[in-house]
Amino acid sequence: MNKKILIIEDDTRLAELVANYLKRQNYDVEVHPRGDTAEEVIKQLLPDLVILDVMLPGKSGFDVCRDVRPFYKGPILIMTASEDDIDEIIGLELGADDYMSKPVEPRRLLAHIRALLRRKESEIVEESHPESETSPLSRTKLVFGNLVIDKDNRAVLIDNKPVDLTTAEFDLLWLLASHAGQILSRDDILNALRGIEFDGLDRSIDARISRLRRRLGDDLENPRFIKTVRAKGYLFLQWEGE
Repeated sequence: MNKKILIIEDDTRLAELVANYLKRQNYDVEVHPRGDTAEEVIKQLLPDLVILDVMLPGKSGFDVCRDVRPFYKGPILIMTASEDDIDEIIGLELGADDYMSKPVEPRRLLAHIRALLRRKESEIVEESHPESETSPLSRTKLVFGNLVIDKDNRAVLIDNKPVDLTTAEFDLLWLLASHAGQILSRDDILNALRGIEFDGLDRSIDARISRLRRRLGDDLENPRFIKTVRAKGYLFLQWEGE
C-alpha cells in the first residue's frame, strides 16, 4: 500500500507542484489549504506524513503542529518561506520532526520524506521486537552523575527533577549519551536520526544541540555533558566511574 502524505499549504501552485512530484514517486497525496480546519483533516485521513506550511489562513502551522501532537504520531515536516532560524527552533520545539526552507528542491524534499518514513518504520519495528537482554543496545537507562536518561519511559531527570524534552531532543540526547566518549559528526547524527547525509548547509543539528544544552543547564565553555569538537562534531562526555 502506498504511503499517504497530506500537504497543508495555501500556495496552490506550490502545493500542486509538490503533490504531482510526490504522486510520480508513488505516494498518495492530499492537499489542504487552511490551518483552522487542518486538525480535523488530519484526524480523518491519518496520513503517514504531514507537510505543513507555517503561514496558513485561519491558524498558523505552528499552532496546528502543537494541537495535533497529542493524537497524531506520524512525522511532521514544516516548510516555510522564512529564513529566520527562530522558526526552525519553534517548529521543532512544538513537535515537528523536520524543517525545510522554501524554495524546496524536489529531490531534497523527497530525501527528507523517505528518511522520516524510514525512521518511523524502524521505531515500529523496535517496539515490536525489542533487543535481547544480551545485546549491547539493550540498555534502557543511562546515568551520568546527576543526569538520568530513561529510554523506556522517554524521561530525563537532573537531580531527580524531570527535564521537559521534545521527541526530537530526546532522540538526539539518547544518541549522544549512548555513544559517550565517541565523537559524532553532523553526518553521523543526521544519518542516525533522519537517514540523510549532511549537505554542509543544514543547521538543524547545531540548533538542536544548542537547545538541548539549555534544557540540561549545560555550559558551552565548560560543558558537563555535551562538548563541541571543532571541525569534527559533538562528544558526550564520559564521567569517572561510568
